[in-house]
Amino acid sequence: MSSLRPTISFKSSSNFNELQWVIQIQKILDEELEDDSEIPISIFNVPKSLLASDPESYTPQLVAIGPYHHWRPELYEMERYKVAAAKRTQKQLQTLKFQHLVDQLTRFEPRIRACYHKYLEFNGETLGWMMAIDASFFLEILQVYAVQEGNNLTRVSSRMAHLVDYARRKSAHHAILRDLVMLENQIPLLVLREVLAFQLPTLECADNMLLSMFMGLCKVLSPFKMNDEDMPKIHVSSCCHLLDFLYHMITPKLEARPSEIAEAEDGSATPHEGKSSDNSNFVKQFLEEVWKLLSNWNKGPIRLLKKILISRPVKVISKAWTILSNHPGLSILKQPLKLFSSQDKEAVKPEDDNSSNRPPLIEEITIPSVSDLSKSGVKFLPARSISTISFDAKTCSFYLPSTSLDGNTEVILRNLVAYEASTASGPLVFTRYTELMNGIIDTKEDAKLLREKGIILNRLKSDEEVAKLFNGVSRSIRLTKVPFLDKAIKDVNKYYNGRWKVKMRKSLKTYVFGSWQFLASLATIFLLLLMTLEAFCSVYSCSRMFHINTTNN
Repeated sequence: MSSLRPTISFKSSSNFNELQWVIQIQKILDEELEDDSEIPISIFNVPKSLLASDPESYTPQLVAIGPYHHWRPELYEMERYKVAAAKRTQKQLQTLKFQHLVDQLTRFEPRIRACYHKYLEFNGETLGWMMAIDASFFLEILQVYAVQEGNNLTRVSSRMAHLVDYARRKSAHHAILRDLVMLENQIPLLVLREVLAFQLPTLECADNMLLSMFMGLCKVLSPFKMNDEDMPKIHVSSCCHLLDFLYHMITPKLEARPSEIAEAEDGSATPHEGKSSDNSNFVKQFLEEVWKLLSNWNKGPIRLLKKILISRPVKVISKAWTILSNHPGLSILKQPLKLFSSQDKEAVKPEDDNSSNRPPLIEEITIPSVSDLSKSGVKFLPARSISTISFDAKTCSFYLPSTSLDGNTEVILRNLVAYEASTASGPLVFTRYTELMNGIIDTKEDAKLLREKGIILNRLKSDEEVAKLFNGVSRSIRLTKVPFLDKAIKDVNKYYNGRWKVKMRKSLKTYVFGSWQFLASLATIFLLLLMTLEAFCSVYSCSRMFHINTTNN
């Protein structure tokens, strides 16, 4: 029984009623479900890390469905439309009254509460009325899509005409659609089934009607083109709510493997932090290898150089060098000094031997942009769905699903990512897809190229809006490995990095333009050696030691 109820949250306010708390606990323990099957939680609060990035994409702006946002004052003006929808539902019940529907839903109170992650602090009768009214409004919205599928119920009433229209040209209609797909604004599908069962002869007819409605709506909401032959066969009774149905329509199901799931500790770091450290490590390792090579060479000038470096004048210069390097802006001078001071020590070990086994940062995905790939000869071709994403090295073809973007797409993508992160125990397939798109789309030029190739159908204001969209929705709360997507990314990187032009450009960028620390260190070392030699020669007679004739001819 405990698995069917969310944990009660204790209030820290002074209004906490101990007696009421005891009564609630007793009621929970005494209640029994009609069956012993566990009902999984399916309606969650959006994770805070996602909510902070764009609160409006997760918070209803026009209509509240269900208990999470029901009491928000700014949404209460829509209650009159919901009550009007309930009146029309009552007319369709004919011999039954609306109260009978409420009583039926009240009997399912434990099952309804079990669907919500958050504890619902109101009684069963209130919950029954809320579900009955919200479900009536929800089903009236869905009628538009049942009509498109050839299953005509009743036409939208004149009172709702300015909110819902068949052509979907009105802004209010799109605002309602965005609210209906939000994770915190879902209503359990079992409620919709029960309301339809009161209006239709059998529960099977109710399931068929609900499936027709959901299929029609998902064709409109889905960012991907959906053909009837490519649609997966989904039993509506196996889904939890509308967002769950949409998720299973567009996301391929993969078997979860423990080795393919990696939890991230913190996503606050940025993916670019490793680049500067890589350059500095390269410089450090290079200088260490040079010094090791010179240390093992004990002949001629090298032996003299070692003698010079350990002499007293050099020690005096090194102390002055240390004082000078502490001055702001001259910290680069510390590196050569550190190198020579550690000449008898082993090479510095990495900070953590297990660093290579750690999962990458949440935002990090290493893949060239569309522009870079296109310049290297990669062709972008449309694919049927996410499951068909691949790269063909023989033809240099990168297959990506055709994606339609409009004013509703960002809200849909964000809430699908949030739902997947909250409920999926296996690989985060959809999240990984958004990370891939974020990796290859950096600028409006990248979005333009994909639009010209038919990968993106852009109904937004500009190509720049497309880049901002994908760069905003890719954040997740944990990392995962998706075999077929990771293979496509690996194949693309292998092809791109194997091109001689790319190798040349990377070499120049890494070892010339990007290694100013390396070049500055070499110049500093050369200057240090000259100063050391001058100091040594001022104490010892270099001309006699090297048999140099300084007399003029």
